[in-house]
Amino acid sequence: MLSEVGSRCEAVEECYEFMLAYAAQGLRTDEGSKSGGQVREFLQRAVKALTGLAEVCTVAVRAEGLEPSEKYAAFLAVLDRDARDSLAAIELVLAQPVISSQLIDNLNASIHLRALLTDLFLLDEILRKHVKPAEQVVTSEGE
Repeated sequence: MLSEVGSRCEAVEECYEFMLAYAAQGLRTDEGSKSGGQVREFLQRAVKALTGLAEVCTVAVRAEGLEPSEKYAAFLAVLDRDARDSLAAIELVLAQPVISSQLIDNLNASIHLRALLTDLFLLDEILRKHVKPAEQVVTSEGE
């Protein structure tokens, strides 16, 4: 379950990194360029990753038995709000017939998206500490 949380965090972070590069290109439209074609794909992946994110995180925290549970629950309520707010902004951008670099720059500057990214960085760092290392198989020579 922690791996799904990590994958979702990674999808949002990759989208944000792509948007930074897209915003710097000064494109008036998302049509006619390679990155213009990709911007909607990255945004759609972020939408998929954000949909139900807090619920997936809650299941992961419970499955791992992370304590103190009330502290995780309080933080996941914040994550849920920030994810929903960011999701609304991303979906608004996706609904536009044209996605310019300026529009993406404004999305990047959104306090909602920045709060979400900070939440994800914090959560990712905490959860990484709880990933159990894979069991190592030791074989003797000659087998």
